[in-house]
Amino acid sequence: MKDQSPRVKRHARLQKRLKSQANLNLTSLMDIFTILVFFLLVSSSNPSKLPDAEKVKLPTSVAETEPKETVVVTITKDDVLVQDMKVSTVNDIKALKTEFIPSLATELKYRASKTVAPLNERGFPEREVTILGDETTPYTVIRKVMATCSENDYAKISFAVVRGGKQ
Repeated sequence: MKDQSPRVKRHARLQKRLKSQANLNLTSLMDIFTILVFFLLVSSSNPSKLPDAEKVKLPTSVAETEPKETVVVTITKDDVLVQDMKVSTVNDIKALKTEFIPSLATELKYRASKTVAPLNERGFPEREVTILGDETTPYTVIRKVMATCSENDYAKISFAVVRGGKQ
């Protein structure tokens, strides 16, 4: 070690100095994680808040139960939507001779394929669906939508309403 050149000695001193300065600056990491937490809180979905339905005037109710996060079927005055995707028109559904709506069934099967259905006490799959129906929607259309939902393992059907008459 005593026979080292000045260059090697200088390099060893530099390495020794750099090793003592190798600290981790946690302030920057804390800033990033703080921003990440706020972003996740803001962008997370709130199951107690139903999707905005500008074209749907919901009926009123005095129910106190908060809505769950489920598949949402919206029935406007003109269209039927699943998760804001148009699947049919109200006039087409009125014109159907059967209680089964093929386009709605196709979309519900697609949505069902993405998750595993909980089983009821008899061992049958039982998914949940929320129907947002305009208060002027004919009962025949609602009945056909409900029948199609139950044919596709969406047996727990909830209706969205406005609490206490306030909108």
